[in-house]
Amino acid sequence: MSFRTLLLILLMVPALLLGGAAALGVAIPVPHWGRDYVLRFVLEGATTPPELPEIAGPQDSDRPLVVIDAGHGGPDPGAIGLDREGREVHEKDITLALVLALREQLLAQGGIRVALTRADDRILPLADRSEIARLLDADLFVSIHADSAGERDDVSGASIYTLSNAASSEAAARFAARENDADRLNGIAIEGQSEAVSAILVELSQQRTQEDAIEFAGLVLREGGERLAFHPQPRRSAALAVLRAPDVPSVLFESGFVTNRADRDRLTTPEGQAQYARVLARAIRVYFARRADVTAEGE
Repeated sequence: MSFRTLLLILLMVPALLLGGAAALGVAIPVPHWGRDYVLRFVLEGATTPPELPEIAGPQDSDRPLVVIDAGHGGPDPGAIGLDREGREVHEKDITLALVLALREQLLAQGGIRVALTRADDRILPLADRSEIARLLDADLFVSIHADSAGERDDVSGASIYTLSNAASSEAAARFAARENDADRLNGIAIEGQSEAVSAILVELSQQRTQEDAIEFAGLVLREGGERLAFHPQPRRSAALAVLRAPDVPSVLFESGFVTNRADRDRLTTPEGQAQYARVLARAIRVYFARRADVTAEGE
């Protein structure tokens, strides 16, 4: 057998296997690359509808609703740092403290309904976090996290993520295939459409929510400019699964680095957590006030 023939066989066999698997409807697992500190867990019942949390605040359903997500939880600690005494500091505890402080701020000021994906130390399937926002018909979804720089302790600052355009298109196609009998998204009717048409309509809807998410991200940077320490490149976009709800403006707020002493001190003290909460609460209120103005102008 010649070298050229052998090389052709080696190239053709994987292609034939993938083609045959696709024809038979068999899924080939593809590795997913992420930050190396992230622990992954197989969760039983992850495909069942999520348990919906209680909505706090005004009883009027016309009031805007924000769903706030504390990243990680339960056996998944998220990013891990060490405090001054050498004790572990877990991202899951920081994010829970921040969302509780933010909820308190919003409820104290009134006028906005608030729901938390988790209010205690539990783990949630990643897909359930944004799905909770969808099922509650939320007006905004904010997922709060903290970061890690590994062995480096000189990397610091908060940042805010929105969904990248490439991820938006991919998510639109997957969502349309899964939810093809849905009624409408952002006022766009998709019921009864083919998968291809639904994918286009979902993508149009998602473009609108991305624009709103980008606007909110800008408000967080504006409100926190002189109050929070931001990373030199604070505005980012990525293919984050938790941001892929096509009909809910969604952002992921990286509050800082647990591996940096200054960030960690801010994130683990009541005073620092209250400062984060005030900035985010102000940005949320301004965002909803703008949405109300836009709605009023359209009537």
